[in-house]
Amino acid sequence: MHRHRLTRRAVTVAAALALASVTMTPARATTAPDVVTVNFAQRTGPVHGGATGMLYGLSDPGVPGDSLLAGARPRTVAQKAPDGDQHPNGDALKIADGFLAAGGEEIVVYMQDVYSRWPYENLGIDDYLAKVDTMVRKVVRERPRDKDRFVWVPFNEPDGIWYQDWGTLKEKFFSDWKAVFDRIRSIDPQARIVGPNEARYNPGRLRDFLTWAEANDRLPDIMAWHELSRGSLADYRGHYEHYRAMERELGIGPLPINIDEYGNRRDMSVPGQMIQWISMFEDTKVDADMAYWTYAGNLDDHAVRTRQANGGWWLLKWYADLTGQTVSATPPRPAVPDTVQAVAALDEPARRGTVLVGGGTAPVRLDLTGLDPALFGRQVDVVVSRTTWTGYEGDALKPPVVAARRTTVSGGRLGVDLPGGDVMAAYRVTIVPSSGPAPVPDAPWTTSVEAESATLTSAQVYDQDTTADPQRYATSGKRDVGSMNKPDSAVTFPVTVPRAGRYRLGVYHGANKTPGRHALFVDGRLDQVVQYSANLGWTYRGRTDVEVELTAGTHQLSLRTSTDGTSLLPGSDVTLDKFDLTEVTGPARAAYPADEARLSGGARLTRPATGPAITLGGGARATFFVAAAQDGYHDLTLSYRSSAAGDLDVRIDGRAVTGVRATRPGDGTSRVRAYLPAGISKVEVGGPAGLNLRELVTVRAAQADTAVHRVEAEQARLAGTARVVSATGGSNASAGAYVGDLGDGAGNTLTLTRPAGAGPGQYVLVTHYANADRNTGHPYNTDVISRFLDIAETGGGTTRGVFRHNYAWDNFWPQTTPLTLTTPSGSLVLGNASAFGPNVDRLELARFVLEVDNRA
Repeated sequence: MHRHRLTRRAVTVAAALALASVTMTPARATTAPDVVTVNFAQRTGPVHGGATGMLYGLSDPGVPGDSLLAGARPRTVAQKAPDGDQHPNGDALKIADGFLAAGGEEIVVYMQDVYSRWPYENLGIDDYLAKVDTMVRKVVRERPRDKDRFVWVPFNEPDGIWYQDWGTLKEKFFSDWKAVFDRIRSIDPQARIVGPNEARYNPGRLRDFLTWAEANDRLPDIMAWHELSRGSLADYRGHYEHYRAMERELGIGPLPINIDEYGNRRDMSVPGQMIQWISMFEDTKVDADMAYWTYAGNLDDHAVRTRQANGGWWLLKWYADLTGQTVSATPPRPAVPDTVQAVAALDEPARRGTVLVGGGTAPVRLDLTGLDPALFGRQVDVVVSRTTWTGYEGDALKPPVVAARRTTVSGGRLGVDLPGGDVMAAYRVTIVPSSGPAPVPDAPWTTSVEAESATLTSAQVYDQDTTADPQRYATSGKRDVGSMNKPDSAVTFPVTVPRAGRYRLGVYHGANKTPGRHALFVDGRLDQVVQYSANLGWTYRGRTDVEVELTAGTHQLSLRTSTDGTSLLPGSDVTLDKFDLTEVTGPARAAYPADEARLSGGARLTRPATGPAITLGGGARATFFVAAAQDGYHDLTLSYRSSAAGDLDVRIDGRAVTGVRATRPGDGTSRVRAYLPAGISKVEVGGPAGLNLRELVTVRAAQADTAVHRVEAEQARLAGTARVVSATGGSNASAGAYVGDLGDGAGNTLTLTRPAGAGPGQYVLVTHYANADRNTGHPYNTDVISRFLDIAETGGGTTRGVFRHNYAWDNFWPQTTPLTLTTPSGSLVLGNASAFGPNVDRLELARFVLEVDNRA
């Protein structure tokens, strides 16, 4: 089923969390808290980590970005059959290398997606068997060393396609299952087969199937069915228990389970919704793949653009970070949809307890027990981070620490109170033995206003009730404001800020497949024009951030469709959902302590009195996933203590940084000034024996961006059909023009001349592109198509850049391609001999690393 009156919060989120940082309790609540009990002494099995698999989460190599994928680290992905026609991309073979390199385990092959129609055209079992033969042989031939990573789904939703009438078609299904099963095994005797993969839990059909399959030695290796309704949040646990009881009764299994499609549109990207699904699948130790409702290649609505994260991605990442054993976590209503749920884990070697919790509107009290003093000591540090919904195409940086406390544990018990009010939020609570400086919050002041609560002029409030219809896309407050289509249309609201200074206004919006603009007025005066990116539709939310200068006190902010009240701005009919206003306190900075690293190769987390540290040496590695809000240079500073001088092995997105060195024994720091694309970058650190890594800190170094070489595409040398196009409407093309008709022939190119001094070395090329290519035949999936440019260094090598769909041909996004240049000055020629490339607005060439500074 991969169809596929101004009311503000009485206490702002920031104010409530600031109070929580002192007492770990919210402001006096009008409702009783939901109590979640967590018993760290009651282990429930090793962390499985299978709840955030993805159906068509990947589309093409590099879409989404490799580091974004590695951070979420899905155990399984379900993708189409090799060379399948159901969708234009998402081929299981083409995405395999990137998925497995990111830590993935199994590729679930939807074999019937070889067909082009939905529901699948039924051309007879012989036609299908021929296709089965071709695809399985291709995987065996091309992946002989890891063909076991591919698992095969012979039929997708047979209860709705080809075999609906069980009374008359049951024997036909059994016969066809046997035929496909036998064909797969005749080619690969060790192949694992998944089924029956029905659209819902059908106990009667399932009992018939299992009884027949056991008697005929044709049992699947992995059991699968789908959970695709809001009711699944109430019913799944019962389905699971019923199925396990059926296995015992029939004398089979227990088989591994993959719920290879789950959830609704309203769940994806929303931390408070996703924690409900994650908790029940982790509790039952199954794999589960998020449903494909939108388009391939965006981690099922958790990837922003190509490599940026939204708020939901950070919950996936937190879940992927869990290590050790899960422990008992009991919410007050475990089988009631849209209520608070939790998953908790204990990593004994790291001496760390973690609780992921969210999903309710009421305040939450965590009642923690079983905190063994032999592991945690008598004094612990409790750190609370928060991630919330940022829209589907709204990026989120590292979740802030909203509360922290150093406290004494008595009798193995501890209470932690979390504020309520944000049903879309989730929290990570970590408990570790106290060491080093006491933890402190780092969340800036912020407040939120719902658009529907503002004063509206010539605009309309629309209901977006995702409880009544879970297949609607998520909307903050379940309402938004649209019909912004008159010259006097406006949304006006007051904000009260605590201090004079810079504030970032985040506007949650839906621009329906076209870029647009609004005028931002502050206290009745035009402040700036807000440029919106195109979105998939009116309710597929993006977020646009702009900065404003405000004095302390109350101000009126107004978003309007016109600067003069007479002439509509182009593309101004944009829906508005909510507004976040956040204080800007300086250059963007984020700290990634040792407790937030993923460890491999024998790396160990220790807790000396000076604070947690990672012991490196040999093949030991610490991996951090860092977030950048903007393309540009950042300072990455590593803090450590070393027993001897020696080189550190630092890699950013797989690219080695040379010259990072502990210069002598003792405390030291190493700073790397590197170009980070907006979004998630993977930073891996190794070091000499005896080096103890304490922390990685990133700081935006915007002053260094003067080293970036920028060229408007229309000023570059064009050849063949490549031509300059004047931008119109609400386009965000810089300088009012861009280059179209690149590619589809070897001579249709754009050439960038390298600037003086740009000799051999590691670079990044940022291409501001637009690509709205798509298929239009599928009834509910948006079949987007990536485009490619081959970037050839004259006299050197060629690198392929990938450019995912971005909704409109005049809607430009930056996309970074890493380059290693080998000639002194060879020009860069962009083209594609075999297919059209994207439209190109601007190019930026920058050295990957500007400087390295090691200090003792």
